[in-house]
Amino acid sequence: MTDDKQAPASGSILVVGGGISGLTTALEAAEVGYEVFLVEKNPYLGGRVAQLKQYFPKLCPPTCGLEINFRRIKDNPRIKVLTMADVEKVSGGPGNYKVEIKVNPRYVNENCTLCGECAKACKMEVSNDFNFGMDRIKGAYLPHEMAFPARYVISPQIIGAEDAQRAKDACKYDAVDLDMTAKTLNLDVGAVVWATGWQPYDANRIDNLGYGRYPNIITNMMMERLSAPNGPTKGLIQRPSDDKAPESVAFVQCAGSRDENHLPYCSYICCMASLKQATYVREQFPDAKIYIYYIDIRTPGQRYEKFYQDIKADENIFLIKGKVAEVAEDPDTKNITVVAENAVTGEKTRQTVDMVVLATGMQPTAATTKLPADLTFNADGFIVNDFEKGGMFAAGCANKPADVMSSNQNATGMALKAIQTLVRR
Repeated sequence: MTDDKQAPASGSILVVGGGISGLTTALEAAEVGYEVFLVEKNPYLGGRVAQLKQYFPKLCPPTCGLEINFRRIKDNPRIKVLTMADVEKVSGGPGNYKVEIKVNPRYVNENCTLCGECAKACKMEVSNDFNFGMDRIKGAYLPHEMAFPARYVISPQIIGAEDAQRAKDACKYDAVDLDMTAKTLNLDVGAVVWATGWQPYDANRIDNLGYGRYPNIITNMMMERLSAPNGPTKGLIQRPSDDKAPESVAFVQCAGSRDENHLPYCSYICCMASLKQATYVREQFPDAKIYIYYIDIRTPGQRYEKFYQDIKADENIFLIKGKVAEVAEDPDTKNITVVAENAVTGEKTRQTVDMVVLATGMQPTAATTKLPADLTFNADGFIVNDFEKGGMFAAGCANKPADVMSSNQNATGMALKAIQTLVRR
């Protein structure tokens, strides 16, 4: 009798999560000959990178890396992509996993030509999750112009309403199928890579920083969307309360990170994200004043340190070593006053600005969404890799806070670990 570890291995790999780590894992494995099932809960691939204006180390737009990866996936028959899909159950052991996957209805089939007539026919609008609710979209929508698969989606919120029928009637290609239902797939795979990514820490939980109470306090990911050409303002940075061009912006570091009441760890990416976003503001508004409140500025590596030194030399950017204690809004102007103690001088500082950007921490998705498998997690919800046991591995930010480059490197390693599992012992 053989145990799971010694049993003949399935030749397939399941990758859960279609962000940059999942894409890299899937491509690395498929391009050396392995069958890969790539499962993503959203109606599109690309994850958090798709929501950025630019990403390090080269400050590329998302199209730079994702477009090439999407082409490689499209050209590789070994990769089977399942979007709008959730892994419901994983049982078995290394080399022999039984996986149950629920695929939710998109209500649009492969006949879609991206003509957009279904969206034009809709009258209802729904909140745009891709832009963190900063705008609204039609009930029939394309998640974003680079979405892969390149196909519209009908929001479940309009199913059963007249708008859904309007969308169907407007389609000349029989692409809108309102009779679609959820279906369950059962797969046999030899290894599973969890690339379930991260989510911004909920800024509503940080009582003293005013998010949710004052409209001109936003998060760093909202700032990425405001700055992006395909964002809610077509890339024009403006404060939410009155669409005014900001003359001053405060960046508050460690908003929910390095705090025993929230996320006790450093989220790794926040310092560089805020420094990068300071350049977004300076490019659009050369005279704007920028204030960055920090505990420590962390710039991992020579290239990032050089970027920091360039920012530091900018006469319109002021770095204040001090944790922000509170914020207050002027009800007439909607300006925000930021109160902090300068850790260098010991002085209590008060600075009034047009806008505040909170550098919210990176929380693993698995911290709030239970994964249906026998995995080990640390106290913060990151998956702990058990290489001795093998079979299931965490890649990228499912394993630890990381930037895009580190996530890609890690994902390549996890693809190799998954392949090693498939080799009969």
